[in-house]
Amino acid sequence: MESTNYKILLVDDEPDILEFISYNLKKEGYTVLMANNGQEAIKIAQAELPELIILDVMMPEMDGIETCEELKRIPALKHSIIAFLTARGEDYSQIAGFEAGADDYISKPIKPKVFISRAKALLKRYKPDNHVEVSNEVEVNHKIVLGNLIIDKERYLVVNNGEQLVLPKKEFELLLLLVSKPEKVFTRDEIYHAVWGDNIIVGDRTIDVHIRKLREKIGQDIIGTIKGVGYKFVME
Repeated sequence: MESTNYKILLVDDEPDILEFISYNLKKEGYTVLMANNGQEAIKIAQAELPELIILDVMMPEMDGIETCEELKRIPALKHSIIAFLTARGEDYSQIAGFEAGADDYISKPIKPKVFISRAKALLKRYKPDNHVEVSNEVEVNHKIVLGNLIIDKERYLVVNNGEQLVLPKKEFELLLLLVSKPEKVFTRDEIYHAVWGDNIIVGDRTIDVHIRKLREKIGQDIIGTIKGVGYKFVME
């Protein structure tokens, strides 16, 4: 049994699934919290601040996507890892999940050993003070200033043309990586390694979805695409 103080919040409207997953996680020494709907999940998450939240996508009233979006708006949960439970082949759900700010997804049907392995890999990424290192040349008092774009690393805030933005964790880390070396082209492999880590398997479109969301928020021309290679931060 692995001794750990990690809290994991399970959210699913099917009691059998909750009990099945909970049983296997508790055997590994994790503290398990459970909720059967989105509203209850938000209340528990705010009170307990779990390191990992696992959400079922298909739930009545408030589905997993909506729940994830609400959780991402809570500053105290900015470091919590969020993963979705999705049925195989639900590409739409996976893409929607990443757009909502999720870190990963786990496919159903659930196989205990595979599930535990994925949970452990996700929790390895939980490092509240972990951040992408950036060049000191553009950093002042933990703030990166590039033209009209200001990135506050300590507060996880971005100010673009005077508008304050709170980005989901992975979008923030992706932006930090790109601005660490303006005009450098980061390959897709470099981005996967720096932002998601080697222990996480994500879909081919994950980077594309996050880049698209960043462009929608900070400007279409600020991130350049080098076809077949990767992406770069464009200096005006």
